[in-house]
Amino acid sequence: TKVGNIMSIVLLGSTSGSITLQEPAVAGTSVLTLPVGTGTFVVNNVNSAIVSGTAVASTSGTSIDFTSIPSWVKKITVMFNGVSTNGTSVILVQLGAGSVTTSGYLGTASINTSTTLTAAYTTGFGISQQIAATDTQYGLYTITNINSNNWVSSVSMADPSRPATSQGAGFISLSGTLDRVRITTVNGTDTFDAGSINILYE
Repeated sequence: TKVGNIMSIVLLGSTSGSITLQEPAVAGTSVLTLPVGTGTFVVNNVNSAIVSGTAVASTSGTSIDFTSIPSWVKKITVMFNGVSTNGTSVILVQLGAGSVTTSGYLGTASINTSTTLTAAYTTGFGISQQIAATDTQYGLYTITNINSNNWVSSVSMADPSRPATSQGAGFISLSGTLDRVRITTVNGTDTFDAGSINILYE
């Protein structure tokens, strides 16, 4: 339809209601790009375009990768469900653009037991200050785009086996558009032996 000089498209619902796509009353060309993948498209902050990855059993291997993350993604949540390794090297979350970035991270992570201990990490985002082979990790690591290829992060983790909680935050500037997340350890040789990991992206 056309009202004055304004063009619009009306999509009728299968039972009732409608959606109107209307061009803005300004000069120039506007482009509406729909994201590739499944999920719900966000319009005027209604609903959510949150896409779930496929949960991976963290019961073997020295790293777990989630690849082919779409270029439109602005936020990634890494979910830990009872994750454990066979050693004492702290678990890291690493990002990548074409390949995994293993340097240039600015971040710290703390563990809270009877005291609070903090460590700095430069090869990835650490989930805690320390870890033991008997630890099991439950919680979230959230990574958010601040601008361009710059990402900030925050972690909140629980370890019921101690018991303890961990918190942390960090920053990384990637060389290109983020397309992958890796979960590994500082030494890169400790093996995952329990739990599962998944991601949400939006």
